[in-house]
Amino acid sequence: MPRSGSCLCGAVTFKIASDVTDTGACHCDMCRKWSGGVYLGIEVAPDNMSIEGAGNITHFASSDWAERGFCSTCGSSLFYRITSPGPHSGTYHVAMGALDDVSGIDLKGEVFIDSKPDGYSFAEETEQFTGAELMALFAPPA
Repeated sequence: MPRSGSCLCGAVTFKIASDVTDTGACHCDMCRKWSGGVYLGIEVAPDNMSIEGAGNITHFASSDWAERGFCSTCGSSLFYRITSPGPHSGTYHVAMGALDDVSGIDLKGEVFIDSKPDGYSFAEETEQFTGAELMALFAPPA
């Protein structure tokens, strides 16, 4: 089922053409500061995402391999996007909280599990990666 979403003020709207059935949680320090807690992201290929109001998005290069997009007007977190070369380049990880309808989306994985605060855990069994394991997948080689 295709999905739609927006920022809090509606200056940015988007459509995801592909079916969305799962989300992943990121526990890294940056995602926790950016989102105010655990970041739940929906992986979307660049050609499956269309954005209206893109001129209202501010991009912040938060690392050597990714940037974060947020609404310039209301500050809503919208996505992080892989910018390093390779098979994941251009891939969006859209904020689940920005979707209009989140029904039917299951939590499947957690990354930076070694950075997760002790104060919470998810009840479901998830695939889990440490920060080092994730960096081996996405970060550009040194």
